[in-house]
Amino acid sequence: MAWIYLVAAGLFEWGWPVGLKLGMTDAGVRWGWLAFSVLCITASGTLLLLAQRTIPMGTAYAVWTGIGAVGTFVLGLLLFAEPASLARFFFVGLIVIGIVGLKFASPD
Repeated sequence: MAWIYLVAAGLFEWGWPVGLKLGMTDAGVRWGWLAFSVLCITASGTLLLLAQRTIPMGTAYAVWTGIGAVGTFVLGLLLFAEPASLARFFFVGLIVIGIVGLKFASPD
């Protein structure tokens, strides 16, 4: 169950950077998006807390941030037309390899 909490925490990590990006525009503050960010941060942190009760802290934190980093990378490509260079995909692939490796190396 701890790994399910951890993956869910990582998925909520995707929401808060998107909410922050959409929450502040040249036209002003968009409070709904900022509230969405706060909700995602709270949910993500709570689920990480639950996961860390079983999964070692270093492993949980690395996987959590890795899922967040990879997810926000993909969302940046899809939603904000960020650059999609081969080098960027290569290095995100290294993050994915690290996440998978930590899962297999974890005692849980």
